[in-house]
Formats: sequence, C-alpha cells, structure tokens
Amino acid sequence: MDQELRHLHPGRRGHQPSRRPRSNPHGSGMNTTDTQHTFAEEEVVGLCQELIRFDTSNPTSDERACADWVRAKLAEAGIDSELIESAPGRANVIARIAGGDPTRGALLVHGHLDVVPADAAEWRVPPFSGEIRDGYLWGRGAIDMKDTVAVMLATARHFARTGTVPSRDLVLAFLADEEAGGKFGGHWLVEHRPELFEGVTEAIGEGGGFSFALDDDRRLYPIENAQRGMAWMELTASGRAGHGSSPNDENAVTDLAESLTRIGRHTFPIRLIEPVRELLAEAARLYGVDFDENDIEGSLAKLGPVADFVQVVLRNSANPTMFQAGYQTNVIPGKATARVDGRFLPGHEQELIDTIDGLLLPSVRREWVNHDIGMETPFEGPLVDAMCAAVRAEDPDGHPVPYCNPGGTDAKAFSKLGIRCFGFKGLKLPHDLDYGRLFHGVDERVPLDGLRFGVRVMTRLWQTC
Repeated sequence: MDQELRHLHPGRRGHQPSRRPRSNPHGSGMNTTDTQHTFAEEEVVGLCQELIRFDTSNPTSDERACADWVRAKLAEAGIDSELIESAPGRANVIARIAGGDPTRGALLVHGHLDVVPADAAEWRVPPFSGEIRDGYLWGRGAIDMKDTVAVMLATARHFARTGTVPSRDLVLAFLADEEAGGKFGGHWLVEHRPELFEGVTEAIGEGGGFSFALDDDRRLYPIENAQRGMAWMELTASGRAGHGSSPNDENAVTDLAESLTRIGRHTFPIRLIEPVRELLAEAARLYGVDFDENDIEGSLAKLGPVADFVQVVLRNSANPTMFQAGYQTNVIPGKATARVDGRFLPGHEQELIDTIDGLLLPSVRREWVNHDIGMETPFEGPLVDAMCAAVRAEDPDGHPVPYCNPGGTDAKAFSKLGIRCFGFKGLKLPHDLDYGRLFHGVDERVPLDGLRFGVRVMTRLWQTC
C-alpha cells in the first residue's frame, strides 16, 4: 500500500455502526444536482485506483490496511462502521445506513477486498499500480471486484454528503477472503456475527449486472439469480511401491492418471435450468429466431455470441487441476494425489457426485476440499424490478435477463441466513472487451466510463430498491 495513506487509517478497535443519515428535503427520487452526480462519478475512479494499490492478494497478503482505508473513507462522509478481524489481518468492514421505510427488510450490498495473485512479469502494467491508460483503469482487482467496492463507497459517500435517503435500510459489507471461499469473510461472519445482518432479506453482490453485447447496438445485462455449486475434491490413489524398472500392475500414478483422464474427457449432459432458459428465450426474441428446447445445440447456433456465453452454465463440469506423486524417477510411489474442480448446477449435485465416483478406478478414493451449495432464487419481486429499471434508465438499449453464475461468491454464505441473493454490479462495457477472460487473468482492467455508469445505476437502485 502507499505509505502516504497510513495516516488515514483509524485505530484497530472497531465500533458499532449507528449513524442515520439526515433526511433529504427533496424526497427519495432521482433529483440530486448534476454537480453532485458529477462529483460522485469522478470520485469513483480515484477510489478504485487507490483500492487497487493495496496488494490484498489472497493468501499471500491480508486485507487489514485496505479495510482501514475503507473505514476512513466512510468516516470522512460521516458514516460509522465496524471493523471485524476473523484472524490477524483478515479484516471485514460493516456499515448500516438507515432507509426511508424502516418496516421493510434491509438490503445487503457486499463486495470483497481480497484479490487473486498476479505475476507482474506477465502484465503490460504493474498489476498493483492502478495505472490509467487508453480509457481504462488497469490492475489486479479492477473487475474482481474493487470496481464494485469503489462504486459502493462512492455511492455511500454521495448519499451521506447530500442527505439522500435510500428507500430502505442498507447494510454495506466489505469482506475478506472471498477468493479462497470466505472462511475468514462471509462464512465466518454468518457463523460468528449473524446479528450484523439482522433484518436483511435480500442481498446484491458480484456475479451479474454487467453488459454483454448482442450486436453493435444492443446489450444483455445478465443479473445473477443462481449459482453453480462448488465441489472441489482431492483424489488419492493407493498402490504398490516398487522399483521403477520393474513391472507393476498396482501403480498409483497410472491409476490416478487414468481416473483423471476419464474425468477430464467426460462431457456432462445439458440440464436447462430456469435462469438459463429465460436468458436464452430473451436472446432468441431479440435476435428474431425461435428457441427449441428439444434442439438446444441447433438453437444455440442461431444465437451468435450468446452461445459461447452460456456454454459453462448448460451442464455440470469437472476439471483436473493439480497432480502430485513420487520423489525419484526410479521409484514407483505407493501414493499419488490430485485435485479436481467440480461445479454443479442447482438441483444437480448428486448427478455430479455419482458421475465422478463412477469414473474413478477402485484404487482411488475421493475427499472434499471445498464443498458448497448451488443456489437459485426466483427472478421476481420489487428488488428485481428496481435492478432492471435502473439498468434501463441508464442504458435504453440494455435488456436485463436472469443469469446463473458459473462460479461462486459470498452469496453462498449469506443464503444460509435465508437471504435472497443476487449478483448485480451495474457495469457497461465496450463491445470489444472480452470481460470474462479478464477475471483472474492478465492485464485486468475496467473502463472509466463503466465505473461512472455503475455509480449512476447504484444511485438509482438504492433510491428505488
């Protein structure tokens, strides 16, 4: 982190969030001044730039310095917050903002402060520099997800400065450890501090609300209302150790390699869950073609780039990712281990497990490394209507649709409290930017105009949600 920012960091003791913003004499509609909007939109770029400059790589760094900075930025605007360390350095920040209707359930808005590591040698710019180039802000976390954290901060500061009141109570959560499953972040808070989320009925986080180009003029905005489940597993093959020169029909390396090959070559059948069905139906309508569920592959061929976009959420998946065995070339080891990243569609977990077990040789046993739920909530209700309206107000050629996130987010933790979880960030992207490949990739970057768009969308949403 930048040394000159250290003096902004408050003390290590947190306190309970309690501040209620002053009332807005203009009501809760979209009627703040253009100057105020411009300030919030311009501020978001600088906030995101500073966030990127904190190296919060997980697991090599921690989030404490960044979390202290977030608290300082909230405090500057008069917003109280609480800092909670689940372990030394693993820091979370929670703030609550009172809304206009205290009888309604609160909305949780969450983002994570950690990022995946980056190899600077592979990047065109230093990954933690926050460099601005060619209309983009570059750096690790630019889209996953310090962009959204910056939008949250800019919008909260705008509301506090102007006395704008959200339509209902908001709980803002800036979280640790999402990239490693949330053990020190979302899951820890749900298990140890559930009172922080008292009264929360719905949540929005990462995983949706970004634009996807249909053509030069029209865009889908997939809003996540489902996630595939996580089934990371370790496979261990046991065999007969021996000399590398001798025949061995109980070779653990061979058995494990064969099992992994079976898994890696296996294609799971298509399972069309409701969010994907609705997305495809809307895309077909916009393209002016029919979508035949009895001929999904043929129908996808008519949907241009949408076909590639949905491939990952049409079926379960399992990919071998790690392999470890042996210690010398002329020694056959008695054991070999590997890791497999398995993902399952909501409602299709058992299919994944049964398939994997059927592909393993008898000498290979399976154990869970990280096993988390798949989830789905109906694409309906006032919050969904407000998200769709906020997008359409800022992008009349945008078409919100339901969406299944192929990965996982902190929403998995919050759903255990009975909270309906959605993914929504409000990000308009250039049509030539391959957004999906930037996640955990090289030269991660976010368009400056996209950050400003996000502030406008989030401002509308908080006032109408």
